[in-house]
Amino acid sequence: LCPQVPELQKGTVRIRQPERVRGIIQALREQGVAKLQVISDFDMTLSRFGCNGRRCPTSHNILDTSRVISEDGKKKLKDLLHYYYPIEIDPNRTLEEKRPLMVEWWTKAHELLVQQKIHKGDIAQIVRESEVMLRYGHGMDGFKEFFDQLHKNNIPLFIFSAGVGDILEEIIRQANVFYSNVFVVSNYMDFNDDGVLTHFRGPLIHTYNKNNTVLQGTGYFQQLSTRTNIILLGDSMGDLTMADGVPSVENILKIGFLNDKVEERRGKYLDSYDIVLESDETLDVVNGILRYILTE
Repeated sequence: LCPQVPELQKGTVRIRQPERVRGIIQALREQGVAKLQVISDFDMTLSRFGCNGRRCPTSHNILDTSRVISEDGKKKLKDLLHYYYPIEIDPNRTLEEKRPLMVEWWTKAHELLVQQKIHKGDIAQIVRESEVMLRYGHGMDGFKEFFDQLHKNNIPLFIFSAGVGDILEEIIRQANVFYSNVFVVSNYMDFNDDGVLTHFRGPLIHTYNKNNTVLQGTGYFQQLSTRTNIILLGDSMGDLTMADGVPSVENILKIGFLNDKVEERRGKYLDSYDIVLESDETLDVVNGILRYILTE
């Protein structure tokens, strides 16, 4: 496909239109680093889906299963997950059907969390005690190479997450990669003067509204109007709209992590993402492409 990016030979890689992908990668390289930005989901995209034979936690899971949540709270949050998660990933339901149900799920979950009187001061410890892992790579720290390459080249990394912003920022901070080029749009907690969670700040971001509607007023992409080349990283159908706020897109390379229900969802992913990575816990392919684009 692209001899300069040997990682694309990995067995986890699937590509429906190799010629097209080669063309995009070439254009990203030729048009240079000043035009590039990376837009990424966080949970199960930059963080791992599985670790040690178990599911890795998302930023919501980290909170939901932590010691600051009562047993009753944990049970109720788990019940919500068992009811709504199958709906979220159901390939036979339309986005129109899913959207109101996702709003319902997130709203109920946030209300439950607010009832738990979570303390701002507990967040760092909650993250430290969790089993979260960022994706690895050749040298074990794939995420480090990823964040470092972008930072060194002043490439903005926009993380667009339906998770909990406070938690995921803490994960990145503890991994020592929260650089100045990293921007996060997510669901953030608001705490009172005693540091107790009182509510979540709007607008609510869930799996299927990651687009312009929740970015209005942030003006984020307007400041980056010259960054018309995009690498987009996601793991769900909802992540495909994350670049919708970008004023004029010249080239976009969409890389999708297909973590779960691989057989039944493969077709949909191959239709929508340029490169699909099946059950791949690394950032090897992403890093390989970046390395090629960014080397003189």
